[in-house]
Order: sequence, then C-alpha cells, then structure tokens
Amino acid sequence: MKNILNQNSKENLTKKIDWNVVQLEMKNKFGLDIYESWLRKIDFVDEFSNYILLSVSTRFIRDWITSRYLDQILQIVKIYKKDLRRIEFLVAENKNHKDMQILEKNDDEISKNHKISFIKDSFLQYNRIDQNKKFENFITGSSNKLAFEASKKVSENLAHYNPLYLYGGVGMGKSHLLNAMGLKLKEKNKVMFISAERFMYQFVKSIKSNEMVKFKDYFRNTDVLLIDDIQFMNGKEAMQEEFFHTFNALLDKGSQIILSSDRPPNKLSRIQERIKSRFSGGLVVDIQNSDYDLRYKIVKSKIQDLKILHSNQFEISEEVQKFISSEIKTSIRELVGALNRIVSYSRIYNKAPSISELKIILKDLLNLAENKVNIDQIQTSVCQFFKINKTEMLSARRSRYLVRPRQTAIYLAKILTSKSLPEIGRAFSNRDHTTVIHSVKTIEKLKKQDNELSINIDTLKNKILYKNSQNEV
Repeated sequence: MKNILNQNSKENLTKKIDWNVVQLEMKNKFGLDIYESWLRKIDFVDEFSNYILLSVSTRFIRDWITSRYLDQILQIVKIYKKDLRRIEFLVAENKNHKDMQILEKNDDEISKNHKISFIKDSFLQYNRIDQNKKFENFITGSSNKLAFEASKKVSENLAHYNPLYLYGGVGMGKSHLLNAMGLKLKEKNKVMFISAERFMYQFVKSIKSNEMVKFKDYFRNTDVLLIDDIQFMNGKEAMQEEFFHTFNALLDKGSQIILSSDRPPNKLSRIQERIKSRFSGGLVVDIQNSDYDLRYKIVKSKIQDLKILHSNQFEISEEVQKFISSEIKTSIRELVGALNRIVSYSRIYNKAPSISELKIILKDLLNLAENKVNIDQIQTSVCQFFKINKTEMLSARRSRYLVRPRQTAIYLAKILTSKSLPEIGRAFSNRDHTTVIHSVKTIEKLKKQDNELSINIDTLKNKILYKNSQNEV
C-alpha cells in the first residue's frame, strides 16, 4: 500500500497541474455564482518548483480574489500538488478591451432572446442562470422536499409566496433551486438573478460613476428578482437603504422576490430590522442537512452524469459509493467534489481507488465531516467564558478586556473550523484577513509565555468540542 502511494506521489511530481481539474473543484467548492463572477477568468500561466503563476485581466480582480478566496484556492491546488506553497498573479490588462467587446455582444444577444436583465460592467458581464440546474435534475429527500415544492409553486404562480426565503447550510441546494425557478420563470417574465455580493458591488460602482438612476432602473424594472446569499448584504447603511426601497417598489408592482441565505431572517447580522421583517413576511423555508438516503441518491445520479461525460471510462464500486455517502455529511457540494477527485484519480492511475486509498485522497473532506464546530458556537462560548457581550466583542472597540477575547475567538475559529482567513474575518464584523493572521500569531505567542492563558484556551477548546459532540448525539 505504502509503495503504491509513494509511486503515485513520484508520478504526480513529474506532471504539471491540470488547471481544468482545479477549476472544476473551485466551481464545486465556491458555487456557480462566485466561480462565474470571479474565478472562471483565471488563466493558468506556468508552474514552478513551489508555486504557480496565474493570470487575471485587472488589478481589481486580482485584489478581490487574493483577499477573499486565495487561501481556499491554494488548498484546492495542494490536493493535486502538495509541494506548491503559494500562488502568484500576473495582471494581463491588454486583454480587457477585447474581452469586454465579446462579452457585451454575447450578453446583448442573450438579453434579447431570453429576457434576462444585465448590469453592464467594466470587465465582466453577468449571466447567473445555469441552463443545467433545473427542477428535473434536483434530487429530493425529506430534508429539502418542502423547499422544492414551494419553489415549484412559485414558478407556476407568481407572488404565491412573496418573498420566498430559502435558507440552509452551504452546498445544500439553495442556489440550484433559485436557478431552477429562474429558468422556469424567464419563459414568460423578465428575470434578474444576482448574488448579494454582486448587488453591493454594482451599488458602489454606480455611486462612483454617478449612475444611480440607471442602477435603480435595472433592479426595479423586473418581474422576478432572485438574490443569492443575502447574508452578505450587511453593513453599509446607504446600500441597505436603497435595497429596502427597491424591495418595496418591486412588491408594490407585484414582482416576485426570491432570496436565499445560510440562516433565517432573524439571525442575519448587521441588517436593518425592517429589512429582516420584510424577509419574514412571506414564506421562510429551511433546507435541512441531507440524510444518508438523499446523499446516496445524489451519488448514484452524479455517477451516471460523470459516466456519460467520460464515456464510461471508469467504474466506482458500490462499496466506495456507500462509503462517501455515509462519511461526507457536510454538504452536497463536498460530496460532488469527492466524486470528481475519485474520477480524476481513476483516470490518472487507470484504476479505481480502494477504501484505504480513498481515505488518503479525501482526507481533508473526511476530517471536515468529523468537525462541525461553527464560528457562532465559538463566539458564544468565548463570550460566556470571559463574561462579555457578543455585540461588544464584535464591535470596533479596542479595549483590552475585549481585544483578548476577540483574538481568542479568532484563534479558535482558525484551529477548530475549516473556514478560510477571509471567511473568519467576515464572521467577525468584516475584519480584514490580516487582522485574523495577527490575532492567531498573537495568541500562539502568548500561549508560550502565559501558562494561565494557555490553560484557559485549552479549556475553552475542549468545552466547545464537548458541546458540539453532545449536540451531534
């Protein structure tokens, strides 16, 4: 067994990374929205001894990707090349003008033919709707049946539930359902499908370019508005003010509003109470974690899709199918990502992996499945331990009695969850990833110098893990 893996590692070192495989993994991990908006345009340039060189069209895209997604992209790259330590970006600005002309032409045609609204952008056009994500290929189980039925009902009868608010964990099918509704509704209606992050970007861009009238017209002149990941529409009072009025204007004219989030309306942070109240005024549906039967059905379905794509060039045993259905419980997206890795392994080494090899290939996913501690649990436990208010801890105040608990919570989020530095920063009132790095290094240094602090942090860590295990039971 060890010889096989050593041989595989040597062979892997001699091959350059397959960027197409990495892109597929990024699409599964980040979702179609982020992938199409930011990651699809990354070009592979070259691979060196311990880093790879990638290319993007503008400095803005480079800065956006590095501040939000770089850590996770590097983790994906290291799955296929462990020796790679960093990623560097080349900005190829001379491609902008040509790319923009092509995209503008394509989007004009799509907008004319399919009744989809577009916001014109300096470097990317935005078509969120994926033709492959339909109701017909959405696999249902007890955890998502209600959300599926509600989505179909809205697609048949506009404003049946208005707004329709779907929430659930990452990779549970929310975006698929929004996409399916968009596909169905655009047959007879003008549909706009956008992410909250993209909405914020367009708002800021419109202010800077003095085009707020055009911005309002784009968003208010639609029959159906679908917004994904609404939890990211936090902070920025002026932007929330504009969204509130847009929301009301659409409801007044009878337009359908459909939203998705990772949490219910009353748990949204730094969003105005009146907006949360509007979200709760329609139908709120929870997509729960998938059970074994649903995961197994999804694995079966995806294997058939992959066989068609790769012309039956591989076989995944029943044992392997049951293993990943049983062990990978975090999200459907992770489950599909695991299947893609198995297929890549089978094609590279011309053999199906055994269970023992599978545990090595999917090591990070299996560890993730075992660890379900979330940042909210950590923040709550830290505040209880230090006897402080959670709102105070997440505030911008730098009082000593708040700074140390805040740094402790950030440190525990780094070691107890799989979240990237930017994701942890966002969970702590949108702090920069450099703040997360500083907090982690500070606590690591203090643990070596202060024995009492070290004991307190270990106590906290064990308490959080114990609570989590009790919840699982």
